[in-house]
Amino acid sequence: MMANEAAGATSRVDADVLISGGGPVGMGLAIELGQRGVRTIVVERHSTPQPIPKGQNLTQRTMEHFRSWHCEDALRAARTIPVEYGIGGLTAYGTLLSGHHYDWLQRDVVRSYYAADNERLPQYATETVLRARAAELDCVDVRYGWTVDGALQNDDHAELSIVSRTGERERLTGRYLVGCDGSRSIAREQAGISQSLSDHDRLMVLLVFRSKELSRLLERFPGKSYYNVLHPSQKGYWLFFGRVSLDDDWFFHAPVPPEAREPGFDFVSLLHEAVGAAFDVAIDHVGFWDLRFAIADAYGKGRIFVAGDAAHSHPPYGGYGINTGFEDARNLGWKLAATVQGWGGDALLASYHAERHGVFASTASDFIAKSIETDRAFLESYDPERDAEAFADAWGERRAGASGEVIRFEPNYRGSPIVFGDPASGCTALGSHSYAAEAGRHLAPQILSSGMNVHDALGTGFTLLAFGADAGVVSSFKEAAAALGVPLDVVEDGNPGLRDAYGATLILVRPDQFVAWTGSGVEHAAADALERSTGRLSR
Repeated sequence: MMANEAAGATSRVDADVLISGGGPVGMGLAIELGQRGVRTIVVERHSTPQPIPKGQNLTQRTMEHFRSWHCEDALRAARTIPVEYGIGGLTAYGTLLSGHHYDWLQRDVVRSYYAADNERLPQYATETVLRARAAELDCVDVRYGWTVDGALQNDDHAELSIVSRTGERERLTGRYLVGCDGSRSIAREQAGISQSLSDHDRLMVLLVFRSKELSRLLERFPGKSYYNVLHPSQKGYWLFFGRVSLDDDWFFHAPVPPEAREPGFDFVSLLHEAVGAAFDVAIDHVGFWDLRFAIADAYGKGRIFVAGDAAHSHPPYGGYGINTGFEDARNLGWKLAATVQGWGGDALLASYHAERHGVFASTASDFIAKSIETDRAFLESYDPERDAEAFADAWGERRAGASGEVIRFEPNYRGSPIVFGDPASGCTALGSHSYAAEAGRHLAPQILSSGMNVHDALGTGFTLLAFGADAGVVSSFKEAAAALGVPLDVVEDGNPGLRDAYGATLILVRPDQFVAWTGSGVEHAAADALERSTGRLSR
């Protein structure tokens, strides 16, 4: 039975996909589905985006999504920090003003592997852009001001019970339901999906505040918008400042003792200690959360799926959260559309868990938790007051390796059951970035002979890139796609430089811009490549 099921629901609305939660991930998924003609209903309790500055760092990969969702320009226009100011970050030892610092999270080192620049703006600004884009899509219906209070599923549909602020109730039905409803997801709970938790036993605070003097103090770091402080007392956990705008608006998060929840706690002194100087502070918001990792043991069960924080949550380190959620939406969106439209096989939706669960598990262990452990070990081993020379050498090594994290973070699906990769590779966030096309990896951009970026030539379904390929082989892909009902665009280019750059004559690209298959020209491979890539053949 549906939790809190209400008798006498007043109306019934059918859709292909119901989305519980219209935050950035839910709205991104709605756009992905809506652009593919999938009837979608989103239920979101907040009528307007909540003005809390989180989820600010958007990677180049995320900006590729916004290009595909036709709202990249709108997003860049919404930024709160002028482009000429810069969106870089730094890491400092002890305090922000200690004199020990280096550039951190240098996303520009991987820029050439993606078709868009990274961006930085507060989540509420991002949500505003996504809401506007969703409103342009006729098959997307967003119910703002409604709260989900129950969910269920059976063999042929899923349902949501929703209630408005005035107490009006409705029951919505859909072929599928996706919970994008945060770490306390009702959809996940009602589907019976368990979570694996890793508690770091830390209470964290988020402060949103205003300070003119802090803006002046940090003028010495031009082009920086976020600042990470490593303090020995925090044992590897960060003190983190972020600039919200150039109007002296800031946010700060850090571990705090349990008594921080009590009235009268001195947050101003905490800010001063982290910076290493006194400055004016006007606090606008204080929020708390427990520092923990959580991952759903299944990303889907029956007709209910989870994405974003409903599927995984972690400390807000490195900007991984919102970007991982957007990739969930992109991955799940085309698979739901393919299934609804009849060209996706039985294994396609199951591959969502196989691909995305592995990537987040790797993100949590290989990047976020590892960063905390590495920082803790450094702070225990080096202290400029104890041994200035040893500290300087170790700090210099950290500075030299600061770009390594960005280079190594390359989510891939090489072990996915629906790509022609290496099963032993698994699906992981660890990689190295490469221009070569490899099954399960993101397609790096190249410029076609026409002068067009290859990403702009990709279709909304599958795309076959053919670089000097045999005409018969290309025709076999077209014929196989037509027989299977798979949407396929073909991009042919005889430039041998493209074949050399990608290391392949033929490249089958999925709707989410990941490579499904590469080859050099065998006609009978076409049907196998398309059938496995759409979940009709299991490995």
